Amino acid sequence: MRRFFQNLVLYFKLPEMRLFWYFLLLLLFVLVIDVLYLPALWTFISAGVFLVLGVFIVVNNLRLARSNLQIKIEHSELRSVISNLRDGVIAYTPDFRILIFNPAAEQIFSVKAREVVGQSLAPERAKEPLFKLLAQVIFPSLAPTTVRRSEAGVYPQVVEMSFEEPALNLRVITDRIIDSGGRLLGFIKLIRDRTRETELMQSKTEFISVAAHQLRTPLTGINWAFDALLKEPLSETQKEVAQAGLRAAAVSLRSVNDLLDVSKIEEGRFGYVFENTDVIALMEKILEEIKDEARRAGVKLYFQPPEEKQIMLTLDPQKLGVAISNLIDNAVKYNVQNGEVIIGIERLKDKPYVQISVKDTGLGISPEAMSNLFTKFFRAENAVKSVPDGIGLGLYIAKNIIQRHGGEIRAESQVNRGTTFYFTLPTDPKLVPAKEIVYSED
Repeated sequence: MRRFFQNLVLYFKLPEMRLFWYFLLLLLFVLVIDVLYLPALWTFISAGVFLVLGVFIVVNNLRLARSNLQIKIEHSELRSVISNLRDGVIAYTPDFRILIFNPAAEQIFSVKAREVVGQSLAPERAKEPLFKLLAQVIFPSLAPTTVRRSEAGVYPQVVEMSFEEPALNLRVITDRIIDSGGRLLGFIKLIRDRTRETELMQSKTEFISVAAHQLRTPLTGINWAFDALLKEPLSETQKEVAQAGLRAAAVSLRSVNDLLDVSKIEEGRFGYVFENTDVIALMEKILEEIKDEARRAGVKLYFQPPEEKQIMLTLDPQKLGVAISNLIDNAVKYNVQNGEVIIGIERLKDKPYVQISVKDTGLGISPEAMSNLFTKFFRAENAVKSVPDGIGLGLYIAKNIIQRHGGEIRAESQVNRGTTFYFTLPTDPKLVPAKEIVYSED
């Protein structure tokens, strides 16, 4: 009961209750007039009418006050949450007037909220040293290096940005603010500073690179020794031992080379050389190189080229060849006896991209494993049972090479029914990133 009266007093103190107090003063004034000038009956009727109206006003104002108080509490809680987020939060209207600029954003951009909140930010502000970084994030086309992680025009938009001065790696997620009627009220950006995370990843990569370099030299020597040994007159038993050693050395050397490739990719120095290349001819060349391996595995290869005779794209044929070979090699390796691998190329309608697909009739991938498919050192349980060799870097390398070309990769699969990998490559050279960027696993 005591809490009820405390809340009641609180409600009556709210600004929304002013109408009630004005009405109460009017009621007292009318009652005085009625008592002085009207018969008792009319005074009673008038008082009753005003009493009913008063109750109606009080009830509605209490509801309004309660609702507004709840909204104020929620706004206060929301501001508290935004203020304590480690990621930067910027909200702005469609004309780029800044509404929210939290402490984390102040730290990332070295700008105080009082300097930007309420101001409209235009691309020209990028010429001012204080607002240069902020303008580049608000207008991504101004940033030196951007990599899109989401489809154009689809929200939320996810973009990776890297800067040299200052040295920053940011992930920026942009979403729209829309009211219940579908009207656009503005935009909100969530900015994550990934600079430290990137530095730690590079340190780990450097260690792997050094270790791999140290391993490659002796493994190359072992591989050469077994190869030379097989050229000498040996008994059948000795040949089997030498061949087993050669295979083991080759697998180990390939794993070491994959580790070195990963380290170069993550350091942004994989050394891409882009040129105008016919992707159909490139695919035919790769299939010619892998056909003998597929025949030995008892797997049939089929190529479904588009109706066009030639599709010229801006790409690195050697690096993209590695990505495509990894996908086809997996499709052959994890297939069944007398299985099939179908490779297709098609232009996407209404999009400046070519889509390449690699479909197999193999083991398939479980839904649980799908989320980790393109991460480093991951191999699905059924894949490990089928082919024990391998360290799980092929798909990670393929994904990074494709992203470096401005494309995206995805997979669809059913266990024991096969898997299809789809990846895109832009037909517009402007969609190819200007330079190498350090890619993450997510």
